[in-house]
Amino acid sequence: MNQISAPIASSNTAKSVSVANSQIKIATFNLFNYLEPPNAYYDFDRIYSAEQWQKKQHWVTEYLREYQPDIIGFQEVFSSESLKELVTLQGYGYFEVVDQPEVIDDFIYKRPVVAIASRYPIVDINTVKPNIELAQTLGLTDDFTFSRKVLRATIDVPHMGNCDCYVVHFKSKRPMIEIDENDTSRSAEQTIIESLKADVAGGWGSTIRRGSEATLLMIDMIERREITGYPMVLMGDFNNTLADGVLSHLLTSSLRFASEIDSKAYLAKYCLNDAWDLFQPVLSNEANEIYDANEVDDSALEINQNEKVMRPPTHYYGGGGSVLDYILLSCEFDASYLDSLYEISAYHTYNRHLINPIFDRDGESTDHGIVLATLTLRS
Repeated sequence: MNQISAPIASSNTAKSVSVANSQIKIATFNLFNYLEPPNAYYDFDRIYSAEQWQKKQHWVTEYLREYQPDIIGFQEVFSSESLKELVTLQGYGYFEVVDQPEVIDDFIYKRPVVAIASRYPIVDINTVKPNIELAQTLGLTDDFTFSRKVLRATIDVPHMGNCDCYVVHFKSKRPMIEIDENDTSRSAEQTIIESLKADVAGGWGSTIRRGSEATLLMIDMIERREITGYPMVLMGDFNNTLADGVLSHLLTSSLRFASEIDSKAYLAKYCLNDAWDLFQPVLSNEANEIYDANEVDDSALEINQNEKVMRPPTHYYGGGGSVLDYILLSCEFDASYLDSLYEISAYHTYNRHLINPIFDRDGESTDHGIVLATLTLRS
């Protein structure tokens, strides 16, 4: 388990202290095929046994009990009513979904949805719809939709008031084009070649879809922000790193054809910041305190400050790890912004079930890490 943060409260008593100290914890949590038996996910034989389902429920519950997030964005939800019951028992008085999974053959489920749970009042709930005129301008079809509906919940956050929280699960990297591998009319070599072409074209198709979803969502968020002025939180499984360009516009840091002063002001107001990036000053301060306490010479301190702490992966595939799960925040949570209300005081990636799994404990967990950002009211 990777943890780069201050100690996290793990009891109801500590939770009340956390609230008294004006802290809010936000988490994004991919549940991985959360479907109550006897229903099946994707194929007729993919059904949890009663024991497996109980084990999965227990695993989710234990995370919530230990880390006590206040607002949680969930992905891969099939059984929303079951999840609502689980989080209600853990003290979450507010739970919402804006979609339902697709059911085929009466009991086989596909197309899971996103959900949100909160300890604070959800005063409005809606689904984000893409701007079709803009989609057409971008060369997309006139019936373009998000691969999973985007949830927007307006939450009455302590000391802040209404805050728009968006939960997403962008298009996966799975190629959009598949071939029939059982087609006997092709030779073995032809089948391989067709598979290669399908991977190349289908993979690019998924990339276009994922990037377009992020773009259309960001435009909607900017337009919403212009009208309401509400702070923004975007969280979820992005199915992509923010660094490779496909989704980098979610963190736009420059504005063409505007003066430097105007550019800085409007970017701060309408754009988002990665919670991990906002946490870096805290890491630097902690490093300075350690070196001060040990009276290390200045040259060693300079070397340490130049060493960047590696961000823990949230997903592993083919032996490599990557960050796919994110929490992005508007300027109200950026300590460097003059009028910010909160600042990031801790950032935690729960992934021990990925790097050091124990079957009895983690056998029915999830294939993603859980990202938790702790926000502390500025003094």
